[in-house]
Amino acid sequence: MTLFFIFFLAIVISAIVINNNLKKQRINFFGKQRFSSLTSHYSYCFILWSVVLFLILLVTNLVFFTKILLIFAIIFANFFIIKFLFKKNFNAKKHFEKFQIGTLSITAGIGILITLIISVSILFEALRFFEIIKFTDFFFGLTWNPQMAITAEQEVGASSFGIVPVFLGTLLITLVAMAVAVPIGIMSAIYLGMYANPKTRDILKPILEILAGVPTVVYGYFAVTTVAPFFKNFFNSFGVEMSAESGLSAGFVMGVMIIPFVLSLTDDAIASVPQSLKDGALALGSTKSEMIKKVVLITAMPTIIGAIILAVSRAIGETMIVVMSAGLVAKLSFNPLDSVTTATAQIVTLLVGDQEFNSPKTLSAFALALTLFVFTFAFNVVALMVMKKYKR
Repeated sequence: MTLFFIFFLAIVISAIVINNNLKKQRINFFGKQRFSSLTSHYSYCFILWSVVLFLILLVTNLVFFTKILLIFAIIFANFFIIKFLFKKNFNAKKHFEKFQIGTLSITAGIGILITLIISVSILFEALRFFEIIKFTDFFFGLTWNPQMAITAEQEVGASSFGIVPVFLGTLLITLVAMAVAVPIGIMSAIYLGMYANPKTRDILKPILEILAGVPTVVYGYFAVTTVAPFFKNFFNSFGVEMSAESGLSAGFVMGVMIIPFVLSLTDDAIASVPQSLKDGALALGSTKSEMIKKVVLITAMPTIIGAIILAVSRAIGETMIVVMSAGLVAKLSFNPLDSVTTATAQIVTLLVGDQEFNSPKTLSAFALALTLFVFTFAFNVVALMVMKKYKR
């Protein structure tokens, strides 16, 4: 820690001295001022080179006192090298910009690399699962019942790994959530962007966007204690039986949670529509509602579709609300009043507890994750193609 403090103090002082010193030398022998490369970029290069050499010095096995001497030697030598390069018209600005581009490329590559590592790790474990369970039994089976943690030496027994009821429940809850979030989100954005006065907008939009910051466990608790009993009593009053844990209550609360995502992006899309298009439509005799339907929404449609894609991905990946209010039993039913489950909820259930990683029950979680990943990726590709069509 002391070494870092000494280096930080020395490099900051030296960089300031270099910058001030080179500013005084900007007028060359011919009396012309040099603006080809700002003096601050020479200071940036000094800091960059010093940091690189310092990191190399840290990995060496030298004693503390020797490292301190070498730090000051590096800074001292680097100081005079920068001054020499300044006199030789070294383009420090271009040099530092190349370093910035390289750094940004590395950070972008890290994100791609992490995605590839996650994909490969999931694929590897999923392939182990398909060595035990048949591919057709998993994707076309109608029963999901991985109740037994079975080792490789044991038989599969009564357990079944049909994915159809799991993804049917995922699709059901996602559709219910979208039925709530998309209309309310888009219509709220239209009101805030086109009808509400500035004071009303400044009050309502932050209140609606607060919903995005509420933890999902709070939504799950709200679904269990308030929404589910309300729906149950409502349908019972009409003589319709409804499960205490249902896809309807989970999807409804999930839709409420997703409203801010749709609203915020749709509002930004509406605000980005050129005012000349709006004025032109009104000048041609359109009413305000006609202008919104035939000009504003059509122009903003690519961004609105992007908001819906984000909302669908958020709904598919939600876990806590489903675990708390929809149940964990996979039923081959598309009835929103029944207890259903989703792929993410099953993944959590399968990986909770002390399970052996060579059992089909545990490995099935990776097969579910891989299927969910491929499905979401394919959905995003199709949605992007639709967005490109609307942009044209």
